Amino acid sequence: MAGGWAKDGAVSEQIEASINDELARLKARKAPQGESRTHCAECEEPIAEARRQALPGVKLCIDCVRERDGLAQARGGINRRGSKDSQLK
Repeated sequence: MAGGWAKDGAVSEQIEASINDELARLKARKAPQGESRTHCAECEEPIAEARRQALPGVKLCIDCVRERDGLAQARGGINRRGSKDSQLK
């Protein structure tokens, strides 16, 4: 349900565009390559065998990955949804 001057299906198109953008960003990320380490490159704790088999070339233990990802900066981008407040200003 689009309103105003927007054509029918505009909201769906915006959602699809957002999903496609995020998928493209994830596909562009470099995957680890090579042989997995047995111990974490950050904390030297052993990396679980299941993790090493699931992710070839893994270098960090799950705790260090979670810590690193938790500290990551939020990506800037276009707010396609926008709030009413941002549209009125």
